[in-house]
Amino acid sequence: MDENLLEIRNLAVEYRTDDGVIYAVNNVSLSVKKGETIGLVGETGAGKTTIAKSILRILPNPQAKITSGEIFFNGEDVLVLSEKEMRKIRGNKIAMIFQDPMTALNPIETVGYQIAEAISQHNKISNSEAKKRASDMLEMVGIPMDRFSEYPHQFSGGMKQRVVIAVALACNPELLLADEPTTALDVTIQAQVLDMMRSLKARLGTSVVFITHDLGVVAEFCESVAVAYAGEIVEHGTVRDVFMKPAHPYTRGLFGSLPKLESTEPRLKPIKGLMPDPTNLPKGCRFYERCPDAEDGCAERRPDDAEVEPGHMVKCLRVGGGAI
Repeated sequence: MDENLLEIRNLAVEYRTDDGVIYAVNNVSLSVKKGETIGLVGETGAGKTTIAKSILRILPNPQAKITSGEIFFNGEDVLVLSEKEMRKIRGNKIAMIFQDPMTALNPIETVGYQIAEAISQHNKISNSEAKKRASDMLEMVGIPMDRFSEYPHQFSGGMKQRVVIAVALACNPELLLADEPTTALDVTIQAQVLDMMRSLKARLGTSVVFITHDLGVVAEFCESVAVAYAGEIVEHGTVRDVFMKPAHPYTRGLFGSLPKLESTEPRLKPIKGLMPDPTNLPKGCRFYERCPDAEDGCAERRPDDAEVEPGHMVKCLRVGGGAI
């Protein structure tokens, strides 16, 4: 526990709607060491963003509800803190790069003001000093400081994303939640942003939860990886272990659907079907209906975490045991 900056234990999150209860996150446990970068991968709807928003306690209210679990940051459970105490943490000790820059930025404030505001909120400095630091942050993400007084609508989608990254990094957070931060960027700028985040991590020892669909980025940028499916973590381990020896059928399916230069296969092998309805999850294994290795018992028994090798966990009945 001492070496973990973040410790999530048995987190469960539901969304209450007119059409029923959506079971978005189901008993997720995850830890992030100080200075570690962990990749969180999985299909859209797997619960990745909900996990990140739960850490910051910015889930939509009253629709979302954390029904169980604990989230320890520096040994303190953030779920029991007051809103006033959480405001001291958000943007300062824990920051988030949001997936959609169009909704993350205020359209009626200049981009420079929005960066400077984040700096002023958590630092006792003058307005001129905050403005200087905000200008430096713009330059850091590749935007000339003379665009400080421009508004979000004057920037392209990729430039807006860089502004969002500058806001998140402005206070040198201990933990950075990066929700697909390079999705809107071209490959050249993507490489620059990843280098910038890597430099910040090396300089300040920042821990990063990197949410992405790009397994190539995970291989390059992360030390460990957690694979999410239907609100659960189905496999977790070091990048080397998971990439070289994927143990869960879903993880193997993700790798099997990627093109390989050396492959002679005429077609890729996609994972058949869709994720289960989150309002009506299967009784047994969540991946049962799509799994090429499924057995009769998989439909009825819930798999427990099994350790394939030290630190490499997988949730599969064929690897470990299960619970009714």
